[in-house]
Amino acid sequence: MSKPTITQIIKSVLAAAIGVQSDENRQKDFEQGSLSTYIIAGVIFTVLFICGLVFLVSTVLGG
Repeated sequence: MSKPTITQIIKSVLAAAIGVQSDENRQKDFEQGSLSTYIIAGVIFTVLFICGLVFLVSTVLGG
């Protein structure tokens, strides 16, 4: 079994974040990837998502 590439990790985190992760991909992630990699990727995604929302809201409100 090979380790997932950075692109595969990003796709998995994005799919899981919006709730469309297939059971097959989830199983593959648990078998091939390390938990810490997905946790770090998830935290980075969450921080970027929140920063994007804050930027969007502050731009819309003109502040």
